[in-house]
Amino acid sequence: MHRVVIVGIGAIASMIARALSEIPNAKLVAGTCRGEEKGRGFAQKWGCEWFNDNERMLDETKPTVAIICTPSGAHLEAATAAAARGVHVLSEKPLEITVARVRAMIDACRTHNVKLGGIFPQRFNPVNVAMRETAAAGRFGNLSTIAAAVPWWRDDAYYAPNRWQGKVALDGGGALMNQAIHTVDLMQWFAGATMPDLAADVNPVEEVFARTAKRGHDPSLIEVEDTAVVAMRFRNGALGQLLAATSMHPGTRRRYQIAGRDGTIEVVEDELVNFSFREERDEDEATRQRFAHTTKHAGGSSDPMAFDYKPHQRNIQDFLSALETNREPMLTGVESLKAVQIVEACYESAKSNVPVRIV
Repeated sequence: MHRVVIVGIGAIASMIARALSEIPNAKLVAGTCRGEEKGRGFAQKWGCEWFNDNERMLDETKPTVAIICTPSGAHLEAATAAAARGVHVLSEKPLEITVARVRAMIDACRTHNVKLGGIFPQRFNPVNVAMRETAAAGRFGNLSTIAAAVPWWRDDAYYAPNRWQGKVALDGGGALMNQAIHTVDLMQWFAGATMPDLAADVNPVEEVFARTAKRGHDPSLIEVEDTAVVAMRFRNGALGQLLAATSMHPGTRRRYQIAGRDGTIEVVEDELVNFSFREERDEDEATRQRFAHTTKHAGGSSDPMAFDYKPHQRNIQDFLSALETNREPMLTGVESLKAVQIVEACYESAKSNVPVRIV
């Protein structure tokens, strides 16, 4: 039985707790937050302990896994404390807010011989898995483009002065680093599937050129961008484009398109709207039918918590399975780093007004 603690009882913690409650070989033993009322309420609801100090929780509960759900810019310190005690670390996205801080997390976990994993639940969404498998099968032929849009909305209260969202120190960025980071990760993951000879630690994205702006919120409320457009070049020569926003009221579902000489796939949230190839296969109609009748939910388009917890659950299960079988999780620290590399390069490009290569 895996003894699990949650570091940071924020909005996502209840979703993590619910996912854990349905995993037979995992037990949530404790969580941390500074507020006593909030902490005791969480502990009562999920049948665990509450601590207001992370290191005391780690010392007293002796967990095997720590799931980090603090504000993004505080992941490193939580991971380092857990690793030093021999506790495996699974961290919410982004792994950290700079490449340097992610690498420090990776180094700390390696030094103490514990596993580090990332949480990017969209990799465990069945329709996205099908897209990636299709890319890996070479069905696009010569890949042309991967395009994505995250046309979301967040109200002013989301960026209130007492919240960490929209603050550089803890959020690291805005629509790109916080909301579209899932999509950035999927884009490089899809592209990587078409480059089987690419080394595991090499980012499939070679270069980015980005523009960012504050368009939907009072600039005095946010320190980061709420609107961004990015042009990408992948290492195989294909091109990419991304729209990321929290400035587009009322917010609509995110979408992806992958296309090449031999075919196109389009997905809107978890609904497959186009699956067309030059050479039809027997199983293609079954794929279209499988993903044509979806929940058609809005995802996080206007509500940060309006999404299914099941992909999170599969993400956690993969990490626990990796511990049990002594393999690497799907989302290692090195793999989870790639999205942060891309976003950091985007910010550098937006600031310098020139394309930036990812080395």
